[in-house]
Amino acid sequence: MTDSVRPLIFLDVDGPLIPFGPTWHGRPGGTAHRTPDTGNPLLTRVEPADGPRLAALPCELVWATTWQADANESVAPLLGLPDLPVVGIPEHDDREEPGGLHWKTPLLVDWAAGRPFAWVDDEISEADRRWVGDHHPERALLHRVDPGRGLTDADFAALDAWLRGL
Repeated sequence: MTDSVRPLIFLDVDGPLIPFGPTWHGRPGGTAHRTPDTGNPLLTRVEPADGPRLAALPCELVWATTWQADANESVAPLLGLPDLPVVGIPEHDDREEPGGLHWKTPLLVDWAAGRPFAWVDDEISEADRRWVGDHHPERALLHRVDPGRGLTDADFAALDAWLRGL
């Protein structure tokens, strides 16, 4: 299957790949690591084992994060991933879209250009699911990740099952 017809997975960084919050104490069975002094101590929360698991999914991975190209410089190497395409996210003023729609939602639908996609983020709501259902002609999975835990085995299983069911 060529990349132009493979489904996409839009990846957010903060929450899914860098868990945060007061309850975060590492992932069970996770591998703690040190990162180069990048000025961002949260990068130590990236789970290197997530990279091969993401790469094994039958899809094209795309960054959909406010990290923008910095995700390729700072996060991808920790995951062992190559540089990934980046959804260009314009500057915004943190206002919510009408009806609670996440500001990324229309951007991702436009970027997908009719291809099936999964969106992995910690800020997905029912408003986003309804909007995608009304504006995207192909199948889409909007998969919300618990930001205090990051990606889990259950998240990977759900993504894999959805992708293989296409």
